[in-house]
Amino acid sequence: MDFTTPKPFPYGYNCNYNPHCLSYSATLSSFYVGVVSDGGSDIEVEGDANDLIDPSNRLSSWVEGGDCCKWVGVVCHNSTGHVNQLHLVSPPFSPSALGGKINPSLLELKHLSSLDLSYNIFSSIHIPKFLGMLDSLTYLNLACTQFQGVIPHNLGNLSKLQYLDLRGNGVSNIEATSLQWVSGLSSLQYLDLSYANLSKATDWLQVTFKHPSLLELHLSYCGLEGPSPIIVNSLEGPIPDYSGNMSFLEVLDLSLNHLRVLDLSYNGIKQDIAEILQSLSRCCLDSLKSLYMADNNLFGHLTDQLGHFKNLAHLSLARNKISGPIPSSIGELSSLKFFDVSENQLNGTFPLCFGQLESLETLDFGYNLLEGVVLETHFSRLSRLTTLKASQNRLRFEPNPSWIPPFQCEIIELSHWHLGSKFPQWLKFQNKLSVLDISDAGISDVMPTWFLNLPTQFEKLNLSFNQLTGEISNLNVTDTIDLSSNRFTGPLPRVLSSLRILFLSNNSFSGSLSEFICNPSISDMIVLFIDTNLLIGEIPDCWIQWRYLGYLNLENNNLTGNIPFTFGFRNLFMLNLRNNSMFGEFSSIMQSFVSLIMLDLSENHFSGSVPAWIGDKLSSLVILSLRSNNFDGHIPQKICDLQVLQILDLAHNNISGTIPKCFNNLGAMATKQKGYNKVFTPEIYDFPFYFTELLVLKGREDEYGHTLGLVTSIDLSANSFIGEIPKEIGSLVGLLSLNFSRNFLTGRIPDNIGNMELMESLDLSMNRLNGEIPPSFSKLNFLNHFNVSYNNLTGQIPTSTQLQSFENLSYVGNHLCGPPLTKNCTSKGILTDATNNLSSSDGNKVNWLYVSIVLGFVMGFWGVVAPLFFFRSWRIAYYQKLDHIYGKLYVFWATMGM
Repeated sequence: MDFTTPKPFPYGYNCNYNPHCLSYSATLSSFYVGVVSDGGSDIEVEGDANDLIDPSNRLSSWVEGGDCCKWVGVVCHNSTGHVNQLHLVSPPFSPSALGGKINPSLLELKHLSSLDLSYNIFSSIHIPKFLGMLDSLTYLNLACTQFQGVIPHNLGNLSKLQYLDLRGNGVSNIEATSLQWVSGLSSLQYLDLSYANLSKATDWLQVTFKHPSLLELHLSYCGLEGPSPIIVNSLEGPIPDYSGNMSFLEVLDLSLNHLRVLDLSYNGIKQDIAEILQSLSRCCLDSLKSLYMADNNLFGHLTDQLGHFKNLAHLSLARNKISGPIPSSIGELSSLKFFDVSENQLNGTFPLCFGQLESLETLDFGYNLLEGVVLETHFSRLSRLTTLKASQNRLRFEPNPSWIPPFQCEIIELSHWHLGSKFPQWLKFQNKLSVLDISDAGISDVMPTWFLNLPTQFEKLNLSFNQLTGEISNLNVTDTIDLSSNRFTGPLPRVLSSLRILFLSNNSFSGSLSEFICNPSISDMIVLFIDTNLLIGEIPDCWIQWRYLGYLNLENNNLTGNIPFTFGFRNLFMLNLRNNSMFGEFSSIMQSFVSLIMLDLSENHFSGSVPAWIGDKLSSLVILSLRSNNFDGHIPQKICDLQVLQILDLAHNNISGTIPKCFNNLGAMATKQKGYNKVFTPEIYDFPFYFTELLVLKGREDEYGHTLGLVTSIDLSANSFIGEIPKEIGSLVGLLSLNFSRNFLTGRIPDNIGNMELMESLDLSMNRLNGEIPPSFSKLNFLNHFNVSYNNLTGQIPTSTQLQSFENLSYVGNHLCGPPLTKNCTSKGILTDATNNLSSSDGNKVNWLYVSIVLGFVMGFWGVVAPLFFFRSWRIAYYQKLDHIYGKLYVFWATMGM
């Protein structure tokens, strides 16, 4: 029996002539469930106007006294006239969804067999307990209705129920501490409790797997955890008591033998996959058609046991920790249509037996460790294949140029394969292709014109990280294009108006932005990356139609001018104009960037002061980089209102004044708790975006991406700051990098900087700081870059493993002593006589070393020159001797020249 959609009963009975009718009454936009008279021709109506809420008047046909069998959602039996089905399903996420309460008058519908309220919104109430009294129900669908609280146990009284769907819509609103009530549903064949919180329902295995009629089970996202692996090697002996504490595999071994669909995906089940397959083979070897266990903690190897499930059509084991090779017995699954083992740790080669699977439609083994050569015979009989996903493996596929694939795929993803230096010719025969990813495939060729002229219209196209060349005039892609890291030249290509995501980074596209940006048909773009190209001219002032733009990266070009006035993007999350030649003051239009997370204007020629409104208007900033510009003035106090700011880089400007004491209000830097490894935005328009940024940390420039969310940094180096380092800086205990170098800071180093125990990089060099290095610095155990050179620091360097590991250059230009310097200190940190004897006595004693050097020079010089000066005969003899030597040298050189 197929429970995908309920089978409606015949229509056509006229309720005007039948007393068995459900009556609803409507007042304005509110509807309520009435009391049903099932025994007479008169219709009685009672109710509370606050029961059922109908915001869009969907149930306007429910008029008292009308033909109820013609009302929306009502189905009557064509022979008895009883109302036996209510289908009040709402379209997902629709504003017309019903809400409010469900009236108990439903109980008067003694013959109601099917009730569907799915995708309505009952977020303020629990699942009504009286539903367990609708004895005739065979179909109950409350999917995605946002009911709250505990699932009522009296649902187990519905002994005729065959289909029960209580799945959530991504949030665990309902829960159950036990599933014992399911045992009472003796006719149940389909059960879906996905997204229900079953973490406390320790009896879920015993109840579900011993059920006598269950054919399809969906328990994904339920917070389940697999118990310890206990293997039952045979079915001999007594059957254990199901009420005891049985393991996952024990239940599988001794459970029903008719299960068709098992969905336990998105839980925390930790089990050896080989043991699971062994146990399933004992209970449902011939019946199992679909096994979904993706997104768990499965481990171990796939075994040849897999090939024994002759009727298996769908297998999903994606995103686990399964290792080892794919068994060759997979070729025996003649019914297999869907195979997904992506994102595991499978290794070995791609088995030839896949070429035998004539029914296969979806093949996904991407993001594993497979290697070796793929042959044409791997696909010889895959004529029904529509989806091929195998990216991020180390596979080589170079078929004969004349090879014609037997399949017509809609999706092909072969990223990180080696496809040869020539553009794959076999793609020209794929007439239904919608998604193509052959990025990082070792292709070094001119983009073929036949590919650009394919009749198919791509939805997504990824050719990035190859060595493709040539010009591209237009791209027939509806949603996403990634051509980054190639060698394309010429002007920017024309794109379709529906395009949302465009990556053209790291190419040699040239010319102006004007024609591309000012195209009025481009209005749906969300992501635009044209960084690291050869673009010139000003950024055009025609961005009004770009109302959905969320990410703009134009760094590393030759753009000039100021930020245009039409840059008023309220939905912009990222703006990167780094390393261009732009100038002008901070544009006031940027006050509209209220959603901005990353702003990078570094390495340009912007000037003026940093505006105070940044702290008010750009309150979502996580990354602010204004490095290497001509900004001046003071740091505004309002910048301290940026509570989520993690990276502040104002280095290499002309900013002056004192360092604000309010820096201790920068909340993200004042906590040791880190959120996520990456900086990302919420998934908007189906596009989760992860930021990358080029940062100067630890004395070098590196790109941060996967760990950007863990970085907290302040860099004010190479400015004109004066005054003391505020002690409030010590409150930023979550800071990893602090750089105040090359300023005019004075005073002592605050002692509480030693409390910033997570600090990895600290640079205070080239200032006018005095006093000692605080002893608390010995607690900075994570330091791997440290520089206090060229200050007026004195005394002993604190003793710690880290401070003594740095070279002398980190301390040069001060009056410090102690390791790692060679100058020793007394117990009070004063230089000893043994090492600094001369420096301690030079003011009172003559340095005889220098005196003897001077006297030696004078005596030697005058000992030679004085006789020549006073005796004429000595002078004549001396010059004659020099003339004689010169003559001999001249003759020698002349002879050698011949």
